[in-house]
Amino acid sequence: MLDSYSIHTDLALEDKERFESDNVEISGVSVEEVYHKEKEIQITTVKILTENGAKVMRKPVGTYITMEAPNMAVPDEEYQTGIAEEVAEYLKEVLKLDKEDYTALVVGLGNRDVTPDALGPHVVEELRVTRHIIREYGKYAMDEKEAHMVSAIAPGVMAQTGMETSEIVKGIVEEIKPDFVIAIDALAARNTKRLNRTIQIADTGINPGSGVGNHREGITKETLGIPVIAIGIPTVVDAATIVRDTMENLLATIETSDKYEAINQLIAPHLYGMFVTPKDIDETIERLGSMIAEALNILFTKDIYC
Repeated sequence: MLDSYSIHTDLALEDKERFESDNVEISGVSVEEVYHKEKEIQITTVKILTENGAKVMRKPVGTYITMEAPNMAVPDEEYQTGIAEEVAEYLKEVLKLDKEDYTALVVGLGNRDVTPDALGPHVVEELRVTRHIIREYGKYAMDEKEAHMVSAIAPGVMAQTGMETSEIVKGIVEEIKPDFVIAIDALAARNTKRLNRTIQIADTGINPGSGVGNHREGITKETLGIPVIAIGIPTVVDAATIVRDTMENLLATIETSDKYEAINQLIAPHLYGMFVTPKDIDETIERLGSMIAEALNILFTKDIYC
């Protein structure tokens, strides 16, 4: 029973925490932490350096930057702008572009009709796309000092299109030939305190639907031939994790060597695979989507470099 079920998380930080709780060091994985006191943002960078580390962490080799802010979803535009600026700076660092001008394709993954899964489409709605303007009138037609060509697509899900999302994105990449792709998607968390309060930036791409166990072909550098940066915010948590946390708090006062086995036996099997989201998710998705779009709008103008 102990190994029959596992609680899923898309956050590399939470995978690392599984081992830290047992005082286990993972070979091939490094962790760096920075805390910005003024903005109340905790930034943790998990680097999976080897295939051994990837196997243990159940994540591809790469860099995973997690930004945690307790008031991220609070309706405070000034605070969210501060977070957006941090996200833009870290994206600039992860991209490591070696050219002055570049073209970008932003892919808003998810189902706009399912609110917890609508983060990607909402970001695309708020994004400033510029490719059509620059191609028609030149880059100096923009109000900014200088702007890059940005395209965007919210491809929907297979149930809506009959196509794999990766098939749609591949076709667009082959046609417009961007320098890189930024994919935005809703994620699943292990810890309820990270719901709508955490941003993960990864240079490993993304697998649409993986957060809820619906695995699709990946949108990665291997499948597209260009760098793919993934931005995600956990909007749902596995229902079983809520029960597990409650049981852990209860059993913390009980001396037993089989605490974790007892927890697994007590959790109803049907709870695994059921996902829960906060009741105010509608407003939260709008705010978080606008914040990520603002970060990308900052990134795609020259103002951030000046």
